Amino acid sequence: MIDDPVSMSVDQTPTEQPRGHIRVEGFGLRYPTLEGEVEAVHNVSLHVRPGEFVSILGPSGCGKSTLLNALAGFLTPSSGSVTVDDEPIRGPGADRGMIFQHYSLFPWMTVRQNVEFGLKMKGKDRSTRALAARTLLGLTGLSDFEDQYPDRLSGGMKQRVGIVRALATGPRILLLDEPFGALDAQTRLIMQQILTNIWQQLKISVLFVTHDIDEAIFLSDRVYVMSAKPGGIKAEVRIELDRPREPSISNTAEFVALRARLMQLIREESLKALGGELNADALKGVSINLAGRDFSQIV
Repeated sequence: MIDDPVSMSVDQTPTEQPRGHIRVEGFGLRYPTLEGEVEAVHNVSLHVRPGEFVSILGPSGCGKSTLLNALAGFLTPSSGSVTVDDEPIRGPGADRGMIFQHYSLFPWMTVRQNVEFGLKMKGKDRSTRALAARTLLGLTGLSDFEDQYPDRLSGGMKQRVGIVRALATGPRILLLDEPFGALDAQTRLIMQQILTNIWQQLKISVLFVTHDIDEAIFLSDRVYVMSAKPGGIKAEVRIELDRPREPSISNTAEFVALRARLMQLIREESLKALGGELNADALKGVSINLAGRDFSQIV
């Protein structure tokens, strides 16, 4: 029987506990600067149940990516704990797949070679690697491009390859940091549907960082909203929309209500992040009397 990483990441025997439970408790991260110690994230607690899709929203600089990098094992918490299936995270590991905004593909490798890379590092034989890669490439509509090099692919196709490569080693969880941020609006919508299709078939646990409110609603079971720096958890919002979801769901009253709620939460924190002197009244505009002169004469 071929040892198939794809099926290993999905199938569970009746006696096994579901895998992929993320738990963050009292997480804080501080780092030194010339001006003194800076607190980036403060007392964050959240969880992702096995097979759940959870997103994190928040203003720029609130620590969303910091939290994700700690879960990936790239950063060590200053306080609190981060665990997967009750095991402390002590560094990067194959149980966690990480996908960034930038594609990070090896340009000298073909699509299939990129997907097989992690399996090769794990010592899997050629036939196992090929089976896993072709299965996942087929799942994402990339079968016809397995022999192409990354520079021949569109942005959306490159990101699909990145997702497939992260999934090939059978991780328990998938961590995504603004993966569709560099894509145009229409491609982004298509990628959201592709990602939900993959997730619904594999039922892998997902923690997804984004600035896009509609994206978070469309993809998620729950959304955490982070406060301005030092980042903390401001709110947890459940997304109780039926699945599977189609783009037209964004026109429903339920979706619009969720968008309005999240928009208000994010707006409050974004104003704080932009500076204490900026508030809602400042956004109404300032009346300038030019007294009939050209603006260039004043400045």
